[in-house]
Amino acid sequence: MKAVGVIVEYNPFHNGHAYHLQAAKESANAEIVIAVMSGNFLQRGEPALVSKWFRTKMALLNGVDIVIELPYPFATQKAETFASGAVSLLQAIGCKSLCFGSENGDISTFWETINFLDSHHDQYNELIKKNIKTGISYPKALSLAFQTLSNSENLVNLAMPNNILGYHYMKAMKQQESNMEAITVKRKNADYHDEHFSSETIASATSIRKALFESQEKKLSINQYVPIQTQHLLEEYLACYGGFHEWRNYWKFLQFRILQSAPEELRNIYEVEEGLEYRLFEAALKAANFKEFMETVKTKRYTWTRLQRLCVHILTNTNKDEMKMTSLKGSYLRLLGMSKAGREYLNKSKSHINLPIISKLSSYKQDDIKLDIRASRIYSLGVSQHSRNELLIQEFNHPPIYIEKR
Repeated sequence: MKAVGVIVEYNPFHNGHAYHLQAAKESANAEIVIAVMSGNFLQRGEPALVSKWFRTKMALLNGVDIVIELPYPFATQKAETFASGAVSLLQAIGCKSLCFGSENGDISTFWETINFLDSHHDQYNELIKKNIKTGISYPKALSLAFQTLSNSENLVNLAMPNNILGYHYMKAMKQQESNMEAITVKRKNADYHDEHFSSETIASATSIRKALFESQEKKLSINQYVPIQTQHLLEEYLACYGGFHEWRNYWKFLQFRILQSAPEELRNIYEVEEGLEYRLFEAALKAANFKEFMETVKTKRYTWTRLQRLCVHILTNTNKDEMKMTSLKGSYLRLLGMSKAGREYLNKSKSHINLPIISKLSSYKQDDIKLDIRASRIYSLGVSQHSRNELLIQEFNHPPIYIEKR
């Protein structure tokens, strides 16, 4: 059975994702789709809107055949590390191709860009260092260095978020000597960061989340932008847990963690550097909410996304040593769900998969999954007291979700 891989967050699953899945399967001439999906905390340093189990259901009901979890040390990292972990897991599970969405839509230009930057490696790094010295953020320094070097229309615009991720997916494939074929699908209508609906049927996950957060007490008004299964599952989550997960749910816990920590403790948290521990403490002391805290801490050097990721690491007490121990490749496959076709694929491919497949967390005792466990415990704090135990029980005892028909 031929499998195509996708790297996703589905926060939440929407019509653009459905289009991507269909295009991925057709472009790769694949029989099944395997998704490696971020867990409860995401690459932009945010808690997922709903739990990974509900997002797994969304995926399986809309065309995905196997969902595996992208571990915390990759899911909450910069694009390069995020891509490296995800690509390694899709390679390990036997995908023949990887399909990603991009603003560019032309796979040949991605390879040209990788080769171009490889051949200008020293020059590129010198420009990045020079730009950082001006006080701008690392991503901005990269973008400006690339603009300075590139003068060809055949290169990918690395100022665009999905192009950046696609570039890092393909760079990881090259570094890992992957035999997967790379395929890209041009994004339709909505831009990645759009906060407002700009199309009748396609909207960004950002704009959908914004609408959901603004209407939690009312009927959800996103039905034209998401499949009916997503709509029903969001309504079910709202009824079961009383709300969706967002940073304001965790603000008091974050504030407490910062204020009860000595400077040296904060300094040991992953991504805290250059005296930032003092700035974090002063902001936490004065801020009334998470938004106010972030606006106080934010500087030209640090992007909002990086600061949010740093806040996730403070919340989960993830230190520098723990993250340094993480390999650039995944060491296990946490199976979250599968379709009938997905189960058939796993049964046929088991002997060729060289990583342990975890179907139930309580049966896996290795240290390399401890960050996922800790993150899930913290994530459960984002719902009402009576619902927390249910989320925690799911983490340890929930078997992979199985969808026979859809």
